[in-house]
Amino acid sequence: MTHPSTTPPGSEPSTAGTPNPVDTPSTDSALPELETQTLASCQADIVLLQAKCNDLADQYLRAKADTENARRRADDEVSKARKFALESFADSLLPVVDSLEAGLAIKDATLDQLREGSQATLRQLVSALERNKIIAINPAAGDKFDPHQHQAISVVPSEQEANTVVTVLQKGYLIAERVLRPALVTVAAAK
Repeated sequence: MTHPSTTPPGSEPSTAGTPNPVDTPSTDSALPELETQTLASCQADIVLLQAKCNDLADQYLRAKADTENARRRADDEVSKARKFALESFADSLLPVVDSLEAGLAIKDATLDQLREGSQATLRQLVSALERNKIIAINPAAGDKFDPHQHQAISVVPSEQEANTVVTVLQKGYLIAERVLRPALVTVAAAK
């Protein structure tokens, strides 16, 4: 048997097919250990991502439920508002009805009593309309004609400036600053 240090040149022992005893244990054990660490790291990442995914899915379902509840509540409120929109207005008109009935219940009322009762009832009615944001459009003579609030029935010759209201034939009304009915007016013609 020859000692490796005394091996003649050209007769080197062949290393093909035989593992190097120094390198083999560290390479073989390092590779599985690296794979195990990578696999463990990936599995931990998967667990974290699944937890985050579950959390986001839960948040989404809660947000969707909240949105549906808010939509349902809004629909209910709109439905109730439509259903009871006239409740306040009707409530403010009931005293007017009571006054009219009380006035008609008097059998032998004088003309002055009827006039006084009618004026009081009209004041109640106007007050009820104003409380419900229904305001009269009653332009004075000489006011500028406003096509958004007035409807010209005729154009008449007048000493007033052109395109001004001469007379009001019928009051108009606004409801919450929107024209419910325009005032019917006559308008001064151009000279």
